[in-house]
Amino acid sequence: MTRVLFDFIFVLFILSLKNQLNMRLLNRIILISLCTFQSLGAFPGQGVDFVPAASKSTPSVVHIKTSATTRHQIIHPFQDLFGQDFFLNAPQIQKREGSGSGVIVSTDGLIMTNAHVIQDADEIIVVLRNKKEYKAKVIGKDLDTDLALIKIEASELPKIQFANSDQVQVGEWVLAVGNPFNLESTVTQGIVSAKGRSLHQSFNPQSNGQTNPIESFIQTDAAVNPGNSGGALVNLEGNLIGINTAIASPTGAYAGYAFAVPSNLVLKVLEDLRDFGIVQRAYLGISIANLTDALSKELKLTSPNGVLIAQVMKGGTGDEAGLQPKDVIVKVNGIETNSNPELLEQIGRYRPGDKISVDIMREGRQMTISAILKSKENSTKLIKLDPTATNRLGVQVKTLTAQENAQYRVQGGVKIVSINDGIIKQTTEMKIGFIVLQVGDKQIKNENEFNEAIQNSQRGTMVLEGFYPNRPFTFQYAFKL
Repeated sequence: MTRVLFDFIFVLFILSLKNQLNMRLLNRIILISLCTFQSLGAFPGQGVDFVPAASKSTPSVVHIKTSATTRHQIIHPFQDLFGQDFFLNAPQIQKREGSGSGVIVSTDGLIMTNAHVIQDADEIIVVLRNKKEYKAKVIGKDLDTDLALIKIEASELPKIQFANSDQVQVGEWVLAVGNPFNLESTVTQGIVSAKGRSLHQSFNPQSNGQTNPIESFIQTDAAVNPGNSGGALVNLEGNLIGINTAIASPTGAYAGYAFAVPSNLVLKVLEDLRDFGIVQRAYLGISIANLTDALSKELKLTSPNGVLIAQVMKGGTGDEAGLQPKDVIVKVNGIETNSNPELLEQIGRYRPGDKISVDIMREGRQMTISAILKSKENSTKLIKLDPTATNRLGVQVKTLTAQENAQYRVQGGVKIVSINDGIIKQTTEMKIGFIVLQVGDKQIKNENEFNEAIQNSQRGTMVLEGFYPNRPFTFQYAFKL
C-alpha cells in the first residue's frame, strides 16, 4: 500500500511539471491522500491490528484467587527448657487473600502460573473467562523459575499455543494478557524491549535466598501490574512467548519495565512438573564470570559475547566433558549464549542425562564439545515425587551449600524454603528456615535423600529432626502420613 501511495504522488508531481495540475490543487490532493492512506495503515507502525491476537489468547488466560491462613504464636521463653505446651499463648489467626493470573496449557485443566501467586495458599480458585469457578490443586512448583503448575477438574478448555521464544525479536509487537488489580481479561500492548534480561536477584520473595534462579527474562514495555503475574505474553499470532512474572518499579505499579519467563523454559518446567512433580534441574558443573572487553582481547576473541568459565567442578559435567577454565561458551546446541543469563536459560531447558553440544572458544579457536548433563548431586538419575507422600507434606527443600555446612558445622542436610498447605502446615508449627538432618532414623544429606526417605517410609508416625539457625536446640516434628 505504501508503494501505491508513492507511485500516486509521483504521477501527480509529473503532471504538475507539465502544467496539467496547479501547485495549490496538487498540495490539497497530496494532503487528502496522506490522511486517507494513513487511516488505512499504509505507514510503518500504523494500523497494527491487535484484535486477532487478543481474541485468540484471552480465553486461555484465567483469573486466580487465593486465600491463606497464617497462625502467629508467641512462645514462652521456658518452653525450650521444659517442652510444655501450656506455656504457649493462644495462636492468632489471620486470613490473607491474593490474586493473580494463569494460562491454560491443556484442554483437561492444567494451568501454568507463578509460584509466588499460589505460595502458601490454603485455597486456590480459578475463574475462567466465562465466569465459571473451579477449585484447583497444586501439581508442583519451582522457585528457581517462579513457575507453578495447578489443575482444575474441567474438560475441553481453550489451551494456549506455544511459540518458540528463541525466535522472538527485540522490537516486535506483543500483548500482555492478565487480571491486573482484579480487572479480568485485560489486554495491554507494547514491544519486546530486550531479551536475556537478569534482575540479579532471587525474584521470589518466598525463596528465602535458597534458590538458584534462572533469570533470562523477555523484557517488554507492555503495561503489567500486580495481578498480571502468571498471565500470558503473546505475539501477534496470539501464541505464548512468555509468562509475565515481575516488574521493575519504585512504586510497586507499572513504571515501564516488565519481565516474562520465555516460553521455551516454561514448556520444560511444565513437562517436568506434570511428569515428575518436581523440576529435573541439570548443571554444567562450572562457575561462570562476566566477559569484559579487556578479557575478550586477552583471550583472542573478536567480541565480548559469550560466557567465561571461571572454574570447573571436579567430577561434574564440565570436568568429564573436558571444559577448562578460561574457555568461553558461545553456543549450546547451536543456540547462541552471549551472556550468563542466556547460558543459564539454555541449560535450564534440559534434564540430567541429556546429551548436549557446547561450542567454546579456546585460545582463539572454536571447538565443539559433547557433554552429558548431571544433577547438583552429580547424578543422571531422574527423581519422581510420590504425590501420596512427598507432595502431601507441602514443603519444598534445598540442599545446604558448602558455606552453610561450614557455618552450621554439619555435614549435609536440607533447608525448608517453602511451606504450603499440607500435612506439615496443618499439624506442626514448623517454620521456613528449619534445617532437616534426619528423617526417621535415616540421616539425609541432600534433596534426593530427603525425597527418597519420605517416599520409602512406612505409613504411620514420621519424625523430622533438625535445628533452626541461631537457636541452640534440636527440634523434632512428628506427624502422621
